[in-house]
Amino acid sequence: MPRSLSRAILLVAGLGVAGCGWWYNDVPSPDDLMYTIPWFDHMLGSMAVSPYESGSVPRTPPPGSVPVTGGEIDWFDEWRVLNTTTADALVNPVGRTDGLARGEELYGTFCALCHGATGQGDGLVGRKLGAPSLMTPRAAGFSDGYIYSIVRYGRGIMAPYGDKIFRQEDRWRVVNYLRTLQADQLGGGD
Repeated sequence: MPRSLSRAILLVAGLGVAGCGWWYNDVPSPDDLMYTIPWFDHMLGSMAVSPYESGSVPRTPPPGSVPVTGGEIDWFDEWRVLNTTTADALVNPVGRTDGLARGEELYGTFCALCHGATGQGDGLVGRKLGAPSLMTPRAAGFSDGYIYSIVRYGRGIMAPYGDKIFRQEDRWRVVNYLRTLQADQLGGGD
């Protein structure tokens, strides 16, 4: 390689390296473009934009706070020490026959795996975990609010489902569907 060509390559490489400071310091990065657009179209439909704008998003209020816009009270501290006063006083705001199809759908999705399709505690997972039958006179004697509280907060080996069945009305519909199962199998009922 001729000596003059080597010098020319070294000169171009030197200028290229010296010019990198200008390129990296003065030319905007493509990553900075996202800061020029306040909201991307796909973000507008996301729950992350305004997660608490809707009352259907479950959240536990700080201890001692009072909800300003309504919502469900929190009785977990009472429930976890086996005090069922608030749970037993809950009144089912959904009519006993309202939304039974929705209750059956939710029961099949969240409950039947352990408690079985008929509530006998013979679901695929329930047999291994020892899920109790919901078709006993003792279970039928629980108040609607007690069963609702079990669905919301869990009890014993049962996990809470209030974050999965997050609409209050849907939790009550599961209670209503369970009551129809109990009425069909244990007799009596409404």
